[in-house]
Parts: sequence; C-alpha cells; structure tokens
Amino acid sequence: MNKEQVTNLEVGRIMRMDWKKGLLLPNAEVRETVKTLGQLEGIFLNEDTGRTMDQNTVVYRVQAWRPVPEGTEGAQFWGTMVIEPGQVNSEYFMTHGHFHRKRNRTEFYSLIKGEGALILMDETRKTWMEAMSAGSLHFIPPNVAHRVANTGQEPLRLVACWPSDAGHDYDAIRQFGFGARLLRVNGKPSLIRSEN
Repeated sequence: MNKEQVTNLEVGRIMRMDWKKGLLLPNAEVRETVKTLGQLEGIFLNEDTGRTMDQNTVVYRVQAWRPVPEGTEGAQFWGTMVIEPGQVNSEYFMTHGHFHRKRNRTEFYSLIKGEGALILMDETRKTWMEAMSAGSLHFIPPNVAHRVANTGQEPLRLVACWPSDAGHDYDAIRQFGFGARLLRVNGKPSLIRSEN
C-alpha cells in the first residue's frame, strides 16, 4: 500500500447515526435516493391499480455512506432504508430488490423499527422470506437476490452493510421478478408463488 492509498483510507472515516430514527446524519459523503410509486413501475403485481394511485407517493428512501470508491475490494459500505407503510392492492410496499453484480458477495440487514419481511431468492428462483422485527439481524448469503417489504402500519427503518465491490444488478429483477410475491391474505403476510 502506498502513501496515497493510506492517506485516502484515513480521511473522513467518521459518520454519525441517529439510531432512534434509523438515519445517517446529513453529510457531504451521504448519498440519498428516494423511490416513488411512479419510479417503481413493473415491480407490483397489479400495475393498473398502481397507476391509479398518486405516482409521487414515496415508497422508500435509501441513504448510503461510501467511505471508499465503489469497487474497492476488502472495504464495506453502510446504509439506511426507510420503507413507508402501504399497499398496491394486497401487495405490500417494498424495495425494488437486486442481486449483487458480484454474485458471491453477502450483506447484512438489521431492523431498527417497524415490522417487515426480507424476501430472498436464489438463482434457481426458489423464494423464501424471513420475518423482520426490531432488533432482528439478517445475513443475506451469496448468490441470493433480496428485497424488503413493510408489513406494518408505521415506517420500517433498517440499516445495512455490504461489500464496496458488490455492485447491484437490478436488471435481472426488472426482467424476471422474484419467484414469489408477498401479499396480504386474511390480514397476514403470505408468500404466494409468482407466475412471472
């Protein structure tokens, strides 16, 4: 490691977190993205109903702290996510979902507040879910796509940690979706096998 690499690793390594809100405090290094219903066309089962809803409705927000350049091997990123409560027909508000570009990379999610479900799918399209509640810590294995749905009545707040060289493959999800959908059936979240 040369002197420039050491210097780059030592600069700006401190970030502040508001643990009650599940948010990184505003900082020039924090990137934030907001996804509205209109930006998530194609991920919900009933697109017609989705189009009749306010397209500016915020579904989720993501903050990412990337203390090293993306693609740096051996480092990690930290992020937060807030998923709003809501449904498109019987399907819960959820994140888009992704595989990692480097499929053998892992990730951790931990729920701070709310109720939700971590939906996981392997490369054979086998899909399963894990219930999420405050304090639960979830390991996302290699070669597994993942998304989170808010199954509660309040904003779901979580933190995440992933390798800085993992990347995100959203295209596979846009094209094929997950092998099952999380729907509210008889008042409870139920994973229903998908036809797409």
